[in-house]
Amino acid sequence: MRFVPRCTSAKGQRLFPRLTSCLMLSVAALSFQSSAFARQNTDEQPSANADPVQAFKVCKQTLQQSAVKAGITPATAEQVFANIKYQPRVIELDRSQPEFVQTFPGYFSKRVNDWRINKGRQLAGEHKALLQELVKQYGIPAQYLLAFWGLETNFGGYKGKMPVLDSLATLACDPRRSTFFTRELLTAVKLLEEQSLEQEKMVGSWAGAMGHTQFMPSAYAKYAVDGDGDGQINLWESEADALTSAANFLSQLGWQPGFRWGREVTLPDGFDYSLLGYSKRRTVSEWNKLGITRANGDALGSSDMNAYLVMPAGHEGPTFLAYPNFRVIMRWNNSEFYAIAVGRLADRIAGDGELVASLPPLPNYRRDDIKAMQEQLNQKGIDVGGADGILGPATREGIREFQRRSDMIADGFPSLAVMQALGIEVTPTS
Repeated sequence: MRFVPRCTSAKGQRLFPRLTSCLMLSVAALSFQSSAFARQNTDEQPSANADPVQAFKVCKQTLQQSAVKAGITPATAEQVFANIKYQPRVIELDRSQPEFVQTFPGYFSKRVNDWRINKGRQLAGEHKALLQELVKQYGIPAQYLLAFWGLETNFGGYKGKMPVLDSLATLACDPRRSTFFTRELLTAVKLLEEQSLEQEKMVGSWAGAMGHTQFMPSAYAKYAVDGDGDGQINLWESEADALTSAANFLSQLGWQPGFRWGREVTLPDGFDYSLLGYSKRRTVSEWNKLGITRANGDALGSSDMNAYLVMPAGHEGPTFLAYPNFRVIMRWNNSEFYAIAVGRLADRIAGDGELVASLPPLPNYRRDDIKAMQEQLNQKGIDVGGADGILGPATREGIREFQRRSDMIADGFPSLAVMQALGIEVTPTS
């Protein structure tokens, strides 16, 4: 029998019932299940040298029991877990680190491209009626929904190939993030049961992201909406469900209707680069008084809305003034690169032109290059923490301090000039 959701949102769409009191999973049960395997006694635990496939079988039995205790019917649990298989590739991907640290020009140019812009405009026409309705109900402009869709799965062209339940179970049985992935797995199985999904069609990323919009199971359960009114929420096969769910998700994350994500801006001569970053946010009116203009030279105008400056490619590249909706985008994916790409792709789909500032040619540094830079900064008394090869806030502030000491433009960006000044030889790569 197909499950038909019985609860609705304030906007009238049917929601997955976990959002309401109906069929709610017990929090206490989930807490028990997420750590159940870890609490097994020593006799049940496989040794460190045990065959991982055999160890997975032991863990899978515990997960199946946990599923039943969390409210999943025994018949569903038995059928689902009988078909779940260990995926060693998932563990390899979870452990792997990229060899290169991608710079903004490479990231941006691969994502905000002519194909996505044109495809987004085409789909804006095809889904015009639905998108207009979503703007009315949720306040999310169509171009943003299309931009998320385009970046996540190429508008549904690539939703991933890994069996989601296999991936989640493999990660749930791995000690590194067992609690998190146990909860995601049990939620995914509950989704399968409640929404009459087919296990073999539940494919996605190696970490369990699913469907057109690449929702994790917890996001699927909390925010997914039956957009086409067929009584089922299927983010793989229903574009209406996916777009409506994305609109609901962004609305719930705090999107401010009527405002854009941000914009490209131009800095005045002699700008104080210490004003970059989220911690230095101030009103648009204040930025306007400091001489910052729109990229085309027009004044920013007066507004009490807080905003901050983002300079992802150093002073030779573009600068963006990020508004509150920029941070909402980052709640979907906590990356400034990603948020800029979503915003700019949305702008282009809506008809805006290219960036005014050019993207500087920059190498994709190796992680070892960044580690060497961090070590050199620490040796010079500029504390950036451990040398982990990650360009986090502490490292950027350390670069900025080194640039000040060296009479360089203190934009906090690891340019080739900075690397050379620190005595680090870098082999440019593209």
